[in-house]
Amino acid sequence: MLEKLFQLKAHGTDVRTEVIAGLTTYLTMAYIIFVNPNILSAAGMDQGAVFVATCLAAAIGCLIMGLYANYPIAQAPGMGLNAFFTYGVVLGMGYEWQVALGAVFLSGICFILLSIFKIREWIIEAIPQPLRIGIGAGIGLFLGLIALKNAGLVVDNPATLVGMGDITSPSVLLAVLGFFMIVGLEHRRVKGGVLIAILVVTALSVILGLQEYGGVVSMPPNPAPTFMQLDIMGALEVSMISVIFAFLFVDLFDTAGTLMAVAQRGNLLDKDGKLPRLRKALLADSTATVAGSILGTSSTTSYIESGAGVAEGGRTGLTAVVVGLLFLLSLFLAPLAGMVPAYATAGALFYVAVLMLSGLARVNWEDLTEAAPAAVVAIMMPLTFSIANGIALGFVSYAVIKLFSGRAKDVSIAVWVLAALFVVKLMIFGH
Repeated sequence: MLEKLFQLKAHGTDVRTEVIAGLTTYLTMAYIIFVNPNILSAAGMDQGAVFVATCLAAAIGCLIMGLYANYPIAQAPGMGLNAFFTYGVVLGMGYEWQVALGAVFLSGICFILLSIFKIREWIIEAIPQPLRIGIGAGIGLFLGLIALKNAGLVVDNPATLVGMGDITSPSVLLAVLGFFMIVGLEHRRVKGGVLIAILVVTALSVILGLQEYGGVVSMPPNPAPTFMQLDIMGALEVSMISVIFAFLFVDLFDTAGTLMAVAQRGNLLDKDGKLPRLRKALLADSTATVAGSILGTSSTTSYIESGAGVAEGGRTGLTAVVVGLLFLLSLFLAPLAGMVPAYATAGALFYVAVLMLSGLARVNWEDLTEAAPAAVVAIMMPLTFSIANGIALGFVSYAVIKLFSGRAKDVSIAVWVLAALFVVKLMIFGH
């Protein structure tokens, strides 16, 4: 049955290899079951319900990716998009989390339509590379700022906007220790390094009396507080268009980039360098986003950590199915997830930020008309505390800089249209 479903022999693999690859991928990305509820609970959502939604959305995404697209690529609620959901849309713009879930749902529907009608290639090709790189780096800086804030290492200061927190505080020291541990373990290629560091910091918090021990295993929490609570009509306001666009845009490029990177590592591309069954893979991602919004979590996306499983020999959807089943088993770890403090996950956030900043190396710094817009996006995301604002200002700056430089022909029609829409949006709504 497994041979028929996944064509193991044709891909030069076997069940044992695929199971080990699935376990490896799970260990490298299981930190999300602790980090995601932590971030979304700050938006006022029930932490236990978000934990269930995280596990189920990840499981649904992995199972669809494995059984339908037959790729060893795992899915889960995306880092960066969850931070934008909480700190950008809910706390920053003042929307209810139900409306934000509605925006995630609509972005998922748009993603499905783009995948079905093959418009995604046109969009990907129309957006300049500097803006794509800038968006990735900007999300990294945004996550880094949130990590430092959650750790207490950076605090607000009336005179200078931000300042240094109390570095003698036990929670700050534990957050810093967590980050150092993650970098050390990942450098040594220890499987599940991020997860290990989060659990060590949580254990130390309990030992030091900073956190109360609440157990490890129990029946899953009640998903009702977030299940089917999305407000789609509220998300259809004109002011929410840029938010929906930001969710869609980031998810689209994040997924496309991850799919290509992991497929390249596993020699899964065809002779033309293209990914067979790309439409199925994108449909798996977008369907999981829609399902996640109904369950009560932010956008689901493909995880670059899938590369760890591919490195272990994972070549088919059986790897993703194993990851999905392990996320279902994770439903019984709710007490452990509830014990993890925000500063224990801060190191993981900052580590992801470091990884996302690496893209800036690909910017052509010799060409100011390319470098400046990328820098605008990357800098404005954290400083305006909004991914949507960073994207908007990036598009506007790219179009205007090219115009003033006498290189208006470099700007595609899609970018001109989007830049004009963002100008109108910023003029009317201010943010």
